[in-house]
Amino acid sequence: MNKPLPTLKQLRHFAALAEHRHFGKAAAACFVTQSTLSASLKELEEILQAPLVDRTKRQVVLTPLGEETVARARKLLEDARELTLAAQAAREPLSGTVRLGVIPTIAPFLLPRILPGLRTAYPKLKLYLREEQTAPLVAQLQDGHLDVLLMALPYVSGNVETAELFNDRFSLALPKDHPLARQRKIEASAARRETLLLLEDGHCLRDHALSACRIGAKSHAEAFEATSLQTLVQMAANGLGVTLLPQLAIDGGILAGSNLVTRPMAVDEPWREIALVWRKGTGRREEFQLLAKEIRKLAKA
Repeated sequence: MNKPLPTLKQLRHFAALAEHRHFGKAAAACFVTQSTLSASLKELEEILQAPLVDRTKRQVVLTPLGEETVARARKLLEDARELTLAAQAAREPLSGTVRLGVIPTIAPFLLPRILPGLRTAYPKLKLYLREEQTAPLVAQLQDGHLDVLLMALPYVSGNVETAELFNDRFSLALPKDHPLARQRKIEASAARRETLLLLEDGHCLRDHALSACRIGAKSHAEAFEATSLQTLVQMAANGLGVTLLPQLAIDGGILAGSNLVTRPMAVDEPWREIALVWRKGTGRREEFQLLAKEIRKLAKA
């Protein structure tokens, strides 16, 4: 006699409880009553013949088996979601939901250029955006909370596939009256002698900028750091130092109203690679390749 198996509904309810650690909040997230969610969890525990949750008045604590089960549940739920979306994509590509993660040094400069065209070409595409630093975005991609990332390479991202979109060249931004502004190209050695303003640790652009100047992270002074490219521009405009900016931000008008000019670096490959990244083995590979093709075309327009 075949034993009953957990249902996707039961697994979804349990995953919500594991995320919120509160029956009421988990029920609200699943759009069910608290009694319905409690009954669903009880059914799941009866099927597995083991407790998944230690219930106390103050908090919900998962048992060791519960922790293992929720990890498997999330994988099964994501596989079921991908199965549905892959079938939809086969019927009509880029017509369903895509959860896109974008890093802050790309989002405000590239998205305004590509989103109108994507909406026009694929009106049924529901693109949900999340802007965050690279490391948490990669973690969310691997966990199944995001479908695809718009990010800068090189960056170690694990078991993923990438579609390269374009090179984003770095230029040195400095005040108009700075002595280096008279040069057509800036040598890396000259840039290293300046106070180099960088983004704070955690932004991949920081490492890319250091690489462009041939500077090791350990040898760089940590005194001047910013949380955004806009702040870097303000710091440089106020005479605190010079900074490296990607062409994407320069074309996006980040220097408008400032007293800064840009000069190219006289070094080989002073750029970062903008790419679309997704989990290897996804059933939506062809759909994401099509999305990369569209972004590549719109970015050049």
